[in-house]
Amino acid sequence: MPELTVAELAATIDHAILRPEGTRTEVDAELAVAVEWGVFSVCVRPADVAHAVVRVAGTGVAVGTVIGFPHGATTTDAKVAEARRAVADGAVELDMVVNIGALRSGFDDVVADDIRAVVDAAEGRVVKVILETSFLDAEQIARGCRLAERAGADFVKTSTGFGGGGATTADVRLMRASVGPGVRVKASGGVRGLATALEMLDAGATRLGTSASATILGELQDIRSGAAASGAADPSSY
Repeated sequence: MPELTVAELAATIDHAILRPEGTRTEVDAELAVAVEWGVFSVCVRPADVAHAVVRVAGTGVAVGTVIGFPHGATTTDAKVAEARRAVADGAVELDMVVNIGALRSGFDDVVADDIRAVVDAAEGRVVKVILETSFLDAEQIARGCRLAERAGADFVKTSTGFGGGGATTADVRLMRASVGPGVRVKASGGVRGLATALEMLDAGATRLGTSASATILGELQDIRSGAAASGAADPSSY
């Protein structure tokens, strides 16, 4: 990614604020990090959506949340209710967990209908479908991507970050190859440093889910500052 600026990289990041034990003070501190670095969005717990909308108002940082998180095993009706409440509270992006067991069972209609119901409830907001790729083989990942596309999702996403595995470049490439150009790929889970972030973008992701936004963007800022000070060629042309 030659000549990628800090602002351009920040525009790919959904800053994750999803730890179940996080206090309101800790949530506010993470919201401040997101605003400071100018990331694309924050992805907060459903109960924090309305608060986050108020806290980041006017900053340009969007607010998203999660649906059926982290296991994807709630009923479709429950996911729809979550989605409607999130929309009412001001979320503009919804990251829903696929029904993983149904996908692994080959119940394609169940999976697609579950996704489509959330897409409908989102009323035009962006919907990202989390596959939890560490639980799936390559065929299941590709099929899950195609089902998400069929159901009208905007993104397919690798992981929740709570499933014991995270994004890999191989999975991102497979996901990119499994959907058309109208569906984007989000890499999430284990994206904690600049090198990994750039590898995921190079593999085909256009959005990154991470709680390490400050670390990643700080690394790139240091590189850019060092290159500017020395007048040397850009050393971060990954």
